[in-house]
Amino acid sequence: MLRVAREQLAAGDDSLQLNAIARLAGVGVGTVYRHFPNRHALWEALSTERFQDLVDEARAAAADEDALAGLHRLLRFALLHALSDAGFAAVLESASDTDAQTAALKAELDGAVAQLLDRARLDGVIRRDVEADDVRRLLCGVEHAVRSGDSDPARAEIYLDVLLEGLRPPR
Repeated sequence: MLRVAREQLAAGDDSLQLNAIARLAGVGVGTVYRHFPNRHALWEALSTERFQDLVDEARAAAADEDALAGLHRLLRFALLHALSDAGFAAVLESASDTDAQTAALKAELDGAVAQLLDRARLDGVIRRDVEADDVRRLLCGVEHAVRSGDSDPARAEIYLDVLLEGLRPPR
């Protein structure tokens, strides 16, 4: 089922109709719905690898000597992945998860980002009142802003700069 869904995505069809996936995979509709109760659950399954990459990048950013540079690198990495994969972006911004693995990956991500933010706060380079979940939500807002425009990569960099400036402590 995941192979068929990936093939559909590769062919440019991101509708991921569960009935069509069942037909193309040669399984019953009930089988698909047992594994993926809705389209979002399928997106979660398809995004697991990309989410793990994001968690790994967050850990690397948290280990960076320069916390602000690590945060900037992490935000750019996450934004580029979200812009290139609308399903991943939907999973990243979702407040609730269908799959326990997705919830666990989000918890790992938030833990690594919290560690990075703690270091950045100690360095005095970000506000004290910003939490990991806030950063994820703000990044999703940047992703939405870029998508709602002409998806110009230069705008993405400008929006990231605005986000980073907003994360700095008040002057």
